[in-house]
Amino acid sequence: MKDWDEIRTAYHVARAGTVSGAADALGIHHATVIRHIDTLEQRLSVKLFQRHARGYTPTEAGADLARIAQMTEDQFNQLEGRLKGQGDEVSGNLVVTALPGFSARLAPVLTDFQFRHPELRVQLLTGARLFRLEYGEAHIAIRAGTAPQEPDNVVQPFLDVAFGLYAAPCYVERYGMPVEKTLDRHRFIGPKETNSRAPFMRWLAQVVPSADISFRVSDDVAMQEALLAGAGLGFAVHGALPDLVEVLPPRPEWVSHLWLVTHVDLHRSSKVQAVLAHLKDAARHWAQSEQGLTLP
Repeated sequence: MKDWDEIRTAYHVARAGTVSGAADALGIHHATVIRHIDTLEQRLSVKLFQRHARGYTPTEAGADLARIAQMTEDQFNQLEGRLKGQGDEVSGNLVVTALPGFSARLAPVLTDFQFRHPELRVQLLTGARLFRLEYGEAHIAIRAGTAPQEPDNVVQPFLDVAFGLYAAPCYVERYGMPVEKTLDRHRFIGPKETNSRAPFMRWLAQVVPSADISFRVSDDVAMQEALLAGAGLGFAVHGALPDLVEVLPPRPEWVSHLWLVTHVDLHRSSKVQAVLAHLKDAARHWAQSEQGLTLP
């Protein structure tokens, strides 16, 4: 294709459904949008849109072009983010990803880092999805489980988190105090996905029959809330929830290892190095002050 601008315009017309919507998104005049579409259709000798009173509807060819253009624009945006991350200044965008349950610790640390570098725009993205660092989707990922093995990533040990098995006082009132010999008489909280990477969840899948896992959750925040509500026995960071009743103390095989993951292209940038140092300082403080956290 000779002119990316025309293809990009067609993508935004397909996305917005109107010439005016595409013009607003691109910051150009609506006449320029029409000219780009007409020129592209003439060059390709194919009709990309059906024009009607309510706007533009992509034809099959137009929908195909829009899908490819979206992928291309996403890659350009990701490349731009990676290139911007290689500068010497601690400014611009900073994207950090982690599991939802770690956000309560991360948010204050990243806020303090942003206070020190006010030109920084921070995104804290939480969830089970593994963001692709090689595509510039994030600058730093905090991941749990075994050490990540993706090529071209720099992986550093960050923190070890000890988990124990707990029950809420209200659960004990209803079902009695669990002991290890009678766990088969109790209800458990488990993950929605049966292939969880968390070591304590793998233990749960091996030891507890699926029928006894009566309450399933999609992330560690929901796990904590279900545990506090008395939905069943569940895992929590050792000492993090003092109101809970300890059923089984932490075991070495339940320890969750956290890793700092960066892409090799961005790892040595000033911004990434600065935030890595800030996170490591926070980990040292957590390990000194919180019962269930230790440095690797």
